[in-house]
Amino acid sequence: MNQFSSMLAGTVLSAVLIAAPACAQTGNQPATGAEDVPAGQPAETRPPNAPAQRPAFAGQTRAPQPAQMPRIATQVVADDLPHLWAMEFLPDGRMLVTAKEGAMHIVSEKGEAGPEIEGVPEVLSDGQGGLLDVALAPDYQSSGRIFFSFSEDREDGNGTSVASARLVPDDQGGGRLEDVSVIFRQMPSYDGNKHFGSRLVFGQNDELYVTVGERSDRKPRVQAQDLSSGLGKIFRIDMNGKALPDNPFAGREGAQPEIWSLGHRNLQSATLDGQGRLWTVEHGPRGGDELNRPEAGKNYGWPEVTYGVEYSGSPVGDGITEKAETEQPVYYWDPVIAPSGMAYYDADAIPEWKGAFLVGGLVSQGIVVVHMDGDRVSNEERVPLEARIRDVKVGPDGAVYAVTEERGSGSTIVRLTKAS
Repeated sequence: MNQFSSMLAGTVLSAVLIAAPACAQTGNQPATGAEDVPAGQPAETRPPNAPAQRPAFAGQTRAPQPAQMPRIATQVVADDLPHLWAMEFLPDGRMLVTAKEGAMHIVSEKGEAGPEIEGVPEVLSDGQGGLLDVALAPDYQSSGRIFFSFSEDREDGNGTSVASARLVPDDQGGGRLEDVSVIFRQMPSYDGNKHFGSRLVFGQNDELYVTVGERSDRKPRVQAQDLSSGLGKIFRIDMNGKALPDNPFAGREGAQPEIWSLGHRNLQSATLDGQGRLWTVEHGPRGGDELNRPEAGKNYGWPEVTYGVEYSGSPVGDGITEKAETEQPVYYWDPVIAPSGMAYYDADAIPEWKGAFLVGGLVSQGIVVVHMDGDRVSNEERVPLEARIRDVKVGPDGAVYAVTEERGSGSTIVRLTKAS
């Protein structure tokens, strides 16, 4: 157990019983619904936004809560932080965080953010854009290399880009980036401020998965179905930003060779499972957030096939939820949780969560715990935190760390442990 596991001086927020779930929200409206939902019943009790839609198979939505749910204690371990977007644990137990406005910081074992790291490139912090995800290179211990995604202003619009750099910490708790290089750009550019994605996940063979959005507006979003466009895709590249030769569309005329899968809306949650497979949760429309296990070359439907409805309440496209050429989500949420950040729990500190996915909820304002039985969801539980959750990580001590955000304000980092 390293230094970070001794961070017990933070302010204790609460000890909660997960059987009392946080209520999800739709849009910016206050939530309503049951505060105490018994085990065996779905955590979500409010009516769906698309009541006429039916799941394609049993358990695809509103899975029951598990019979055994741990009591979870929550504790603030860092506060007075800028508006954060992502965090990553460094090998020494400190945390590297990205601030949406364009700064990186190292957060100490005591929960204090050091000076801004020098050398971060300029980002477009507008709407949903800004400095986004950060990931350590698989060889970080020897190379010091990191990768980060950000919204980049361009002559013909803007888009999500990925850069690599060498992180050189200093003795004052800050540091600098050296050898900064933009290795990949989502193309085409678009003059908008929504749906940039983005998460970065390294696979077992050092491949880098890059998730993005389809830029939200009706005109560009149809390009999620277009292999010549990088909108609404997951990319698979090497550490130099190049397409891997065994990518599903490598060598296909007119297709972007970096594409791994297509038909996505806005992907802000991604992680590997215990077998090293990629899983994602993407923002749906009003209803229709999706858990998927994206596979090579497969089409996940957006915007032609989806659960949920437009924000206006009208159908999305033809209003269909199934099509032979597209994949069904493993699971979906209606009403939405608004997912951001995702981790696979493979530690021992909270044994009831072993093998589950932990998903941050922006409008559900807590952690959504998704229990699996093979590749299907068996149970869902909610940990209410009464805050928008932007990122989730499992710490070296086996505790779960959640990054909160408050629009127009700052962030905290909250530590979740099993209550004694």
